[in-house]
Amino acid sequence: MGAIQASTRDPVLVEAAAALLDNNIPIAERILRARLKEKPTDVAAIRMMAEIAGRLGRYGDAEKLLRRALELAPAFGAARANLATVLYRQNNPADAVAELDRLLSDDPDNAAHRNLKAAALGRIGGYEEAIALYESVLATHPAQPRVWMSYGHVLKTVGRQADSIAAYRKAIERAPGLGEVWWSLANLKTVQFTDADVATMRAALESDGISEDDRFHLHFALGKALEDAKDRAGSFGHYLQGNALRKAMLDYDSGEISSLVREAAALMDPAFFAGRKAQGDPAPDPIFVLGMPRAGSTLIEQILSSHPMIEGTQELPDIAAMARRLGGRKMRGEETAYPACLADLSADVLAELGAEYLERTRIQRKTDRPLFIDKMPNNWAHTGFIHLILPNAKIIDARRHPLGCCFSNFKQHFARGQAFSYDLSDLGRYYRDYVAMMAVIDDALPGRVHRVFYEDMVENTEGEVRRLLDYVGVPFDPACLRFFENDRAVRTASSEQVRRPINREGMEQWQAFAPWLQPLEASLGPVLTAYPGVPPVAWLLQ
Repeated sequence: MGAIQASTRDPVLVEAAAALLDNNIPIAERILRARLKEKPTDVAAIRMMAEIAGRLGRYGDAEKLLRRALELAPAFGAARANLATVLYRQNNPADAVAELDRLLSDDPDNAAHRNLKAAALGRIGGYEEAIALYESVLATHPAQPRVWMSYGHVLKTVGRQADSIAAYRKAIERAPGLGEVWWSLANLKTVQFTDADVATMRAALESDGISEDDRFHLHFALGKALEDAKDRAGSFGHYLQGNALRKAMLDYDSGEISSLVREAAALMDPAFFAGRKAQGDPAPDPIFVLGMPRAGSTLIEQILSSHPMIEGTQELPDIAAMARRLGGRKMRGEETAYPACLADLSADVLAELGAEYLERTRIQRKTDRPLFIDKMPNNWAHTGFIHLILPNAKIIDARRHPLGCCFSNFKQHFARGQAFSYDLSDLGRYYRDYVAMMAVIDDALPGRVHRVFYEDMVENTEGEVRRLLDYVGVPFDPACLRFFENDRAVRTASSEQVRRPINREGMEQWQAFAPWLQPLEASLGPVLTAYPGVPPVAWLLQ
């Protein structure tokens, strides 16, 4: 460790550190590359290079650099802390927890390590331990608004709504301009903001001292507050501003998902699947609930997880991560894009991929129930891949009226992903692509996917629940009709809604905003007029 301590006085590394403090990444990188060429085992320089990679979003590169630093200096605590953060940001919370446990064994009172461990535990279902860790941090550091907010998130997840609201209010007391916590309150869907709340949010928006992140969160929260107050024009104005700010921060190209769907349609005909029949891993364990966000997937998950044979988990990122990796593999001596690369996978590889998925998701399973749910909605783009690697898995498509579904997405700020949702035209295009992909699968694999229309579930709950359970292959259980009594943890935006009996509350909310939805209607085209039917696939792929 002496070399690491000495690096704090090394003029070359001090210069690189100063450049990083100024966020002058090119200068810092030039200095560090020269140092590592001269001294390739300089662990302090390696760690600083990892920080540059992290700032650029190249977390895989950052992880490799940090692991190299720890290989050279296993006691380098700062590098291990950085590695835990990088693992967390790569959605690898279990490994992040393992690194944090090593750090906490030497420094058990470190609030930063406990806070990150609590966040990581929240991603793998360790909610009670996460709550205890947040409480221990807040006992010694009560002036931390973001920790109060994170504490509120996990309390919401386990159904402690009153405690969650109290934690969010503690955060607001300490940071009235913290937009994310105002949105967190709005996102409960049950909180009615007071006039004083609205005044505080408006004052924060007029302040110069808030970030763009705070600003768009405040717009979304004010949109919800004014919608509840029946000020539709004012509400839509804030939703529009919040979405515009968020969209400007993202690099989203609607053509990419459209291209993926067209390529899947060209590949996935009946002969393609017939030639790979019964390949993959035969395990029947997973139940995939997919479709558009805000289409009733959490309701379906809550109904199914009320059955004694089915465990609910959460929105799992594993299928998308595996698909991304496949798209970067070299096959036939060249890199083949996804989904075209699926044609090159042997029966053995398909079986290995199915087994890999089951192993990757095992950490999410907390009971001995034989079946479990993966509720990642965006998995619709990988339905064909899912069938190839897990031919006995169940696949459920949650579908909702295009205007109701898309406008619900437009009102929602998502913590991660869903970049399509911040523009009405992008939303319509994405919904069309989703319908097209599911039509391709329906044509190639008739009956493979079970479709649940949200409106039918509301109007004929018992009949739809019985159909759903028949498809999954489990006997009817009355507990599935009392899903709102299920006390399982729910992480999605619908967490409080599915803890109440089913109702029509959200079905027509979009109608009050119809005067502003013309761009969405135009983008949806015949998908809107045909609902619940489907226009010809050829038109959808245009």
